[in-house]
Amino acid sequence: MSIDPRVALQSLTAALEEHLSTVVARRGDGDPAVEAAFFAVADAFEVYDDSLYEAYGEVTPLEVIEDDSEDDEDEDVDDEEDLEILQD
Repeated sequence: MSIDPRVALQSLTAALEEHLSTVVARRGDGDPAVEAAFFAVADAFEVYDDSLYEAYGEVTPLEVIEDDSEDDEDEDVDDEEDLEILQD
């Protein structure tokens, strides 16, 4: 089932507007409403990008960046362990 890119774009625009509204009304750092709106934008963008590709073979020049900070920390530890093994 494919989604019309225009419908997906309207959903993305609505998600962006809701994100702005929640940011303006933020109740402090870590406000769960802002976080939820953030993820709603990311989800709506992915639907739009996928529908655009499916309908027209095109994509946007944007991408959703995953938070890999925990993975990076694990890799740093692995690299240090590898270094210690090589030094022994």
